[in-house]
Amino acid sequence: MTSAAGALDRAKIVNVVDVLAIALAAALPWSTSAAGILAGMWAVTLIALFDVRGLRDMLMSPAGGLPVLLVLFGVAGMLWADVGLAERWEGIGSFIKLLTIPLFFVHFQRSERGHYVFAAFALSCAALLIVTAFVMLIPPLPAEWVKPDNVIVRNAASQSGEFVLCMFGLFYVAADQVERRRWRLLPGIALFVAGMLISMFALSTGRTALVTIPVLLVLFVARRLTRRSATLVLASAVLVAAVAWFSAPYLRERTIQAWTDAEAYFATDAQNSSGERLEFYRKSLRFVGEAPLLGHGTGSIHQLFIVSSAGKTGAEGSATTNPHNQTFAVAIQIGLLGAAVLWAMWIAHLLLFRGLGLAAWVGLAVVAQNIVGSLFNSHLFDFLQGWIYVVGVGVAGGMVLKQRATADRKIAAS
Repeated sequence: MTSAAGALDRAKIVNVVDVLAIALAAALPWSTSAAGILAGMWAVTLIALFDVRGLRDMLMSPAGGLPVLLVLFGVAGMLWADVGLAERWEGIGSFIKLLTIPLFFVHFQRSERGHYVFAAFALSCAALLIVTAFVMLIPPLPAEWVKPDNVIVRNAASQSGEFVLCMFGLFYVAADQVERRRWRLLPGIALFVAGMLISMFALSTGRTALVTIPVLLVLFVARRLTRRSATLVLASAVLVAAVAWFSAPYLRERTIQAWTDAEAYFATDAQNSSGERLEFYRKSLRFVGEAPLLGHGTGSIHQLFIVSSAGKTGAEGSATTNPHNQTFAVAIQIGLLGAAVLWAMWIAHLLLFRGLGLAAWVGLAVVAQNIVGSLFNSHLFDFLQGWIYVVGVGVAGGMVLKQRATADRKIAAS
């Protein structure tokens, strides 16, 4: 009787943990505060289900152990950072979320609700698209609610990244529905994909998203489509890109601006978005060269940039807490050893998702998007993109590991 009651209580806790993960995925496109609270609640509730053996086994695997190793490097980097304690704590705070990746793996190996997490994120992005369109279509509202880059929450770069990930998840679902000759969902998928594309191309263009789209498209075509279907999809993509380029002045302006800003920086050290980013890269290379093996310590980025910009003007006089490149953000603080762990983690996660199925595709898309985006931003250390990576990789990874364990048991039993 006691055993049955314990099993029932455990099942209830599993349900609560699942619901919190679903709520976290739904909150990510909307609110940093809500997502942070839900992430904390999820981690605390999971303690009641703590599986020592499962967690130990997960930490022994590259996919589960390398994120923790990267955090441990970050903790160690606090010891030799030549900055105050507050800066060190702020620096390690960027790493901490990675500790939850193996926890997500363990939980979603036993949960049946991983797909609900994906659906919650997709529906939340769809709701964001609908609400934004509604607000912009009512004349008095845009001035009150819409930000300069035509978004109602966060910014164009964040929203575009969310929409890209959502779109490519929907592409996989659509391909699956076509193969099964089920047409009911296709009109809705087509409508939301079209809406997200219009939003990104005509209203709220995130330039990193524009780089990510062709990478994910090639991966999708290679992973999911036949040669005939791939040819049709790629031709359609070229057509959509051409129409978008010639019909969307905002897209052209945002794209061309990146080039003209870079030219102005090289010519006059102009202080603009592209110029500052290039200057951050130049200085980052110097900082890494000064302490290549172990770095300058966790939390040292801002102080290094402040010192390097003192008395300077233009782009060279800009200081930042973010070098806008994930590899630099790690290597400056914990050296090339830390950067090697970062890339080993990304590779381990790519290999984890080398199979077939929606979970494997979502995981692959999340990792690929993060790697590409991290060439231009410190995405793992950013709140939104970092938690999208943690939740996406964690949930999809747990589902994939569960599928493989089930397949192995069937093979062993046969």
